[in-house]
Formats: sequence, C-alpha cells, structure tokens
Amino acid sequence: MVRRTNQAPFHPPLTRHRIESLFTMNKLAFVVIIALACAASASSQTISAKAREIQNSAIVIDTHADTPQRFLDENYDIESTDPHDPGHISLDKAKAGNLGAEFFSIWVDPETNQGHFARHTLDLIDSVYEQAAHHPDRMMMAFSVADIERAHHEHKLAALLGIEGGHSIENDVHLLRDFYRLGVRYMTLSWSNTNEWADSSGDINDPKVEHHNGLTEGGKQIVLEMNRLGMLVDISHVADKTFYDAIAVTKAPVIASHSSARALTNHPRNMTDDMLQAVAKNGGVVQVNFYNAFIDETYRKAAEAQSKDRNAAVAANAEKLKAAGKTVSYLDSDRIEREWAAKIPRPPLSALIDHIDHIAKIAGIDHVGLGSDFDGVSGATPTGIDSAADLPKITQALLDRGYTANDIRKILGGNLLRVFREAERVSREMQGGR
Repeated sequence: MVRRTNQAPFHPPLTRHRIESLFTMNKLAFVVIIALACAASASSQTISAKAREIQNSAIVIDTHADTPQRFLDENYDIESTDPHDPGHISLDKAKAGNLGAEFFSIWVDPETNQGHFARHTLDLIDSVYEQAAHHPDRMMMAFSVADIERAHHEHKLAALLGIEGGHSIENDVHLLRDFYRLGVRYMTLSWSNTNEWADSSGDINDPKVEHHNGLTEGGKQIVLEMNRLGMLVDISHVADKTFYDAIAVTKAPVIASHSSARALTNHPRNMTDDMLQAVAKNGGVVQVNFYNAFIDETYRKAAEAQSKDRNAAVAANAEKLKAAGKTVSYLDSDRIEREWAAKIPRPPLSALIDHIDHIAKIAGIDHVGLGSDFDGVSGATPTGIDSAADLPKITQALLDRGYTANDIRKILGGNLLRVFREAERVSREMQGGR
C-alpha cells in the first residue's frame, strides 16, 4: 500500500517500555555527541610530529613580555614550578614551547614613577640580570644575534632587554647610551603617553596633552642615535604621524615589538595596511600582539564598553591601598584587570592566526613575527594560549593553513634575527663613518 503524502505517519503507542528505550537511546546519542565534540576539541589542540619538528628546529623569539614587573614587585622566580601560577613565562614553560629568546619589557609606569623614570628603569633591568645570575645553567643575558644563536646552541633561554616608552631616558641622550651599554636592544619611542619628543597613540586625541605632530627634531636625532648604537627602533604604541616620521628618518629597519593589524581589529595600537606596507619597504618586521582586544573586534568592543567601570575599580583599589599606607604596585592593578577580563569570552586561537596571516599577505612573509605581550595583558590571550608552553599551537595552526616549514621558521624568529642583524650592520657602518 502506498501512503498518501498528506497522511500522518504511524507512531507506535508510547508504552512505558518504549519511553525508557527512547530515553536510553537519546542519552546514548547525547553522550556520543559530547564525546565527538571533546575529541574534535582535543584534536584541534594536538601538535603533529611535523609541527613539533618545525618548532624544535627554529630559534623562537618573542619580542615582548612584561615579566620584569613580577620579578620586581612579586619577587617572582622564573624557575617557579607552581602549577597554579597564572603567569605566562617561566623557564619550564619556555622550554615546553621551545622559546629560545625573550625580550623582557622594561616598562616604567609614567604615573606612579614621576620624577624617577630612569631609576625605575634601572631597577627593572637589574631584576632581569638577577634572574639570569640565579639560573646560569638555563638562562643567559644576550645582547646580539650571535648571543641568541649561542644560547640556542647551549639550550638556554636568551634574555634580552627592550625599553617600553621613551620617557625612560628622561629626554637625555646620555641615558639612552647608558641603557644600551647595560644591554637594552630596543626602545619603543613612546608608550601610551606622549613624551617630550614623540607623540603616542594612547593620548593623541586628548586635548589636555601637548603634542608635537609626530617626532620633534630632537626625537629624530634620538632615532638616528639608536641606529648608530645598534638599538632597534620600536614603533609599537606611537601615533601614526610618529610612525611615518620614524620610517622617514631611520637608517635601519624598524620593529613593531607588539602590534597587530588594524584592518581586522580597529584599535589605534594596531597598524593600518599602509603602515604594514611601509614597514615592508623599510625592511622591518611586525611582531603580532596576542592581546585579545588587539586581535578580536568583538572582544575589543566589549573591553571598551567596560573600560569606565574597570578603570574605576582599579582606581578604587589603589586608593584603598594608599589609605592603608601601602605602595600600589603593577600587580595590584593586574589582579583587578584580570577579574574584569574574565567577564569577556576569550576569542579562538584562529583570531590570532588571522592577524599573522593578514600581515604576511599585506607586508610579506619576511615581515611578520611574534610579540606576545605575555604577562602584560592580565591573562587576556586567545583560547589555548595560556603560556609560552602553548607556542607550538601557533606553529600547528600555521601549518594547517598551508604555511611551509621555512615560512613558519621566519615567523617564529627568523625575520626578527634578520632585522636585528641588519641593525647591527648599520651600526657598524655609522660608527665607522661610512
């Protein structure tokens, strides 16, 4: 018999036995679905043998970690094995991710260190040296490309120094030279605050701040002196006009130590496609920042929406500590920032890979690298990137998108080494009077 198309389908009567059978089947299906979802999630985190080989054969370089704040304010030991430590950087985590060289950020809060920027800069520099001194078998100070390569050969973490914010030199080129002698190998021309000679993207729209329309003549001379010394010129954080002034003046390739692509996430800390192309023409490299608000537009908007209340909470906590006679540290603010960051869903790892991919397409494969901002973003990194130990996941994701082993090695550190080597060459020429 052929059933008519408008005839209702036959359903057996819902006896108790049939109800129990349906429940059992649905429960089993639910368990299978969950198992498949978990398996898919697990497989997305699996690092293939090929990815491991690429990761382990590369000199992996990260150009920005704020861990010195922890060294100084928390007395944090980089050899810590505390499984509950939320920090991104430790010697074990670095080893697990085959992180070969880390530029430790020497960042001086311009508000809490008024009148003694240089002194606090020295304190932070000293904190990194002390870590290397305490763990000479696993970590060494590095000042050159040759040092990074030697550390890699000796299976040690190469520790380098980068000043984050030109206010650290207190408008004094003599201090710039002294910091170079102490091992500083890049300086971000400005942090989020405009200084005496360079405009910042952080306050460029603040009418209360006196701006310079980019770099002052003195600022241009500082860039040239950095070239002469062999100190990398870092244009992360600077205002757009400051960026173009630096590109026009510098004799060596520049770096963006921790910036991402503005075409994907509309934040002034990120770089426009025109800026990416200018870096490529200059021969420089853009080290992609991992911070969620710089790599995901939805997260950026959510973070912006909560900023007023978040800042008020940070300020209230600071006032409470001051009232109790305590000194307010970076870590006090970071704890509050973490609480607010946890209220916003983390973007997927693919958001970070999208930025690497975009910069590789616009600037070229020779002009993109990694500048995590580890320990400086209150834990707000994409899903799956919880510490330096997770760096191989980036290699796997790039492999999955069709990047070759050679291209991945460039992104992991090869491009930064090339720029650093060129800065050393320019320095030798300038000092030789050629």
